[in-house]
This record gives sequence, structure tokens and C-alpha cells, in this order.
Amino acid sequence: MPAGVFDLFKLGVGPSSSHTMGPMTAGARFLRGLAQASGLGSVARVETTLYASLAMTGRGHATDRAVILGLAGFEPATIDPDEAEAVLAQIAAEGRLTLGGEGPEVEFDAARDILWEGRTRLPQHPNGLRFRALDAEGQVLAEQVYFSIGGGFVVDEAEFGQAPTTDGPTVPYDFTSADELLAMAEQQGVTIAELMWRNEIARRTPEEVNAGLDAIFEAMEACIERGLRQDGCLPGGLKVRRRAQQHFNELTRRMERNISDPLAALDWVNLWALSVNEENASGGKVVTAPTNGAAGLLPAVLRFYDRFHRGGAEGRRTFLLTAAAIGALYKRNASISGAEVGCQGEVGVACSMAAAGLTAALGGNNAQIENAAEIAMEHNLGLTCDPIGGLVQVPCIERNAMGAVKAIDASRLALLGDGQHTVSLDKVIATMKRTGEDMNEIYKETSLGGLAVNVVEC
Repeated sequence: MPAGVFDLFKLGVGPSSSHTMGPMTAGARFLRGLAQASGLGSVARVETTLYASLAMTGRGHATDRAVILGLAGFEPATIDPDEAEAVLAQIAAEGRLTLGGEGPEVEFDAARDILWEGRTRLPQHPNGLRFRALDAEGQVLAEQVYFSIGGGFVVDEAEFGQAPTTDGPTVPYDFTSADELLAMAEQQGVTIAELMWRNEIARRTPEEVNAGLDAIFEAMEACIERGLRQDGCLPGGLKVRRRAQQHFNELTRRMERNISDPLAALDWVNLWALSVNEENASGGKVVTAPTNGAAGLLPAVLRFYDRFHRGGAEGRRTFLLTAAAIGALYKRNASISGAEVGCQGEVGVACSMAAAGLTAALGGNNAQIENAAEIAMEHNLGLTCDPIGGLVQVPCIERNAMGAVKAIDASRLALLGDGQHTVSLDKVIATMKRTGEDMNEIYKETSLGGLAVNVVEC
């Protein structure tokens, strides 16, 4: 089945969906499996091995903290940051960890129990991690490998490479390509959003779907507002200063002085994207859209629609449903993992989703929506993932702002046309996948190339 809107838009914590949320989810899942097999009682120690991208940029992405919190029973969607900090401090001070938060207490030493394998890569995916449960004699009781494949999604070795599935009943429109999506919508005489709506109400009641869509928008809005209130430097060694509050104050002063600027709307879009991604970089709560590294792009474009086009609840729901349909195509046929295909799989996919969502909300037809999504990705092909110091700060924060503006422009280009164009969205998705496969690993979230090595850390 295609990924649904609530699979692609999830509440989580920064700074990374694949390097923070994924490992936390994997740790919690490993312990649940042990508990179901009644194997927790004999466990004296749990060892975690991080491979390739998780190991090379994991410290900057707080992967070790995420693993510990997952083993301690925390989940990304429900985590209380203050409680998590207290638990981490207690584990560090006492050298003991309560498995799953409620299970037996075991000795834990991060320096001994989290192994960083550097450039060693498991064959399936660069974001691999292995858990081992050991008894008091050091014998392995259980072992499992997981892969964090982007957007907070986690699979084990048996699940890797299988067609993406979601929990719940079968949906009526199991599209596997943009061509199929357009054909199904045309056959039914509905928009892409309406087709996605029919899929969603096969899993939940209409009231639950609407409430969930509204909750996604509200969470995005809350994240923007939190970011606008914060000041100071982001965590990590780069000493990157937050800019959202200062930009907000300046834009507000310009409004009060009635300064005319025909491009002022873009300043606000930039601001909103910066605000969210500064929150993400600080470890705050964000909505994966479809990843944390690209979390600011869709909220910025959605607020642009809401504020500058007098959007309402129905328009916002149309935006999110349409964006999710496009995101599902990338997840199924390419990747949304920066470690696998570079930032074209994160900011590039978010840009494509946002362009499609905005086009739909503004009344574009299905052909124009597909065209907008294609335009947006076509001009993100080859985008590298090269975070300085392994931190989701430079160039990631500004890249979201640039991507948001690009999404708006792609939508405007598509709406001026009739939907007819030379390169299809399916061909662009296939090209993005092939480009990611051809891309040197130093440009795929390893901090071994690009800006990560050509800019001196502060």
C-alpha cells in the first residue's frame, strides 16, 4: 500500500528523523520484541553498534542519546523532552538503565555499550544499527539489525526491500506511480486529494482524518511560533546563532513603517522555514515532512497559502493530502533518506510535495499538480547532503528556506500552464533515484565532502 498522510507527517523530535527518531524507534522496538519473547529477565547488558552514516554523523545528530532513550522506553511521538533529559542524566550518573522504562535494570556505559563503526557499511543501507542483548556471562541472548530508511521509518533485515506497507486495512487505490495515480483519479473523476481522502477513510473515520489533518497543521504552526520566540546559539560546536526572532522583529518593524516591498511575502516564507529548522536543530518537536532535515519547508509554504491566499481548513487539508500522495511516490520508488540519495531525497522531496500541495490548494487540476511536483524536483536533482560537523544546521536550515521559495515558484509555473510538459514526474523520480545511486558517498550525510570539509568549524 502507498504510505498514508499520517505515515509521512509524524510528530517527532529533532535534529534528524533518520539519525534521531529512527534509532530511538529501533531501540524501543528491539526491547518490545525481547519482552514479547519473555527474554528481558536474563538480560544483563544491551550493546548497540552504529554503522556508516549513523556512525559518521551520529554524534552531531544525537544518535547515541536517541538509542539510549529508545532502550529506556521513549518513543519520538510521545517523548517529553524534560523527562528525557532527566533520564539521560540519571543513566550517566548511575551507570544503570531501566530497560523499556519498566523492565529490569541493567548496567550501562555509553562508551562501552555504543560502538561506532565509522565507514563500515551494512550492504542493505547506510543507516544500519545492530542491537545485542547479553546475559551476565556475555553470551548473546538476542540480536537484531535495523535500518533507519528516512522520515523516521525503521525496518529490520527481513522487511528491508519489501514493498512499503502500513498498518491497517487495504486501501481502495493502491497506486504505485504518478501515472497510475493520475489514471485512477481521472477514472473516478476526483482530484488527487479526494483520492487520498478515500484511502485515508478506509483506515480511519472521516472525523478522525479531518482531526488528524488539522492537528498536523496546528503542530506545524506551533513549531513556527516556538521558533520565533527563541534566541541564542544552537547546540553543537558551530555556534550558529538563531535568526528567526531577529528576522521576525525586523519584518514587523517594516510593516509598522508601511515599507512597500513587492517581494515581502518571500521574506515571511524564509522566516517561517528558518524558524522550524532552528527548532529542529535544537532538538525541539517538529513534524517530519517528510523528514526532520526538511521539516521547515512544508510548514512555510502551507502558512504562505493560509496567510497570503486566505486559506481555510478545507484548503489546508487539500494541501496536506496532495503533498502526501506525492511523498508516497518518492518513498515507494526512490528514497527520502539523505544518507541514501543525498539532500535531493529530503529537501528535494519536500519541495516537490509542497509545490504539489500549494497547486492543489490554489485550485490547480491534477495535471498541473503533477507538473508542479515534477518542476520542483527537476531543479533539486543532485542536491548533496553535506552537513558541517554532522549537525543539521549549515547548510540545512537555509536550504529549507530556499526550497520553500522554489516550491512556490514551481507551483506558479505549473498554474500558468495547462499541465502538459516534456518530463513526467515518474521519470524525474527514477532519475532522482539513479542520481542518488551514482552520487559519491561523501555527499550523502557522511560529512566527508562538500561544505562539511571545505568550511572550517567555529
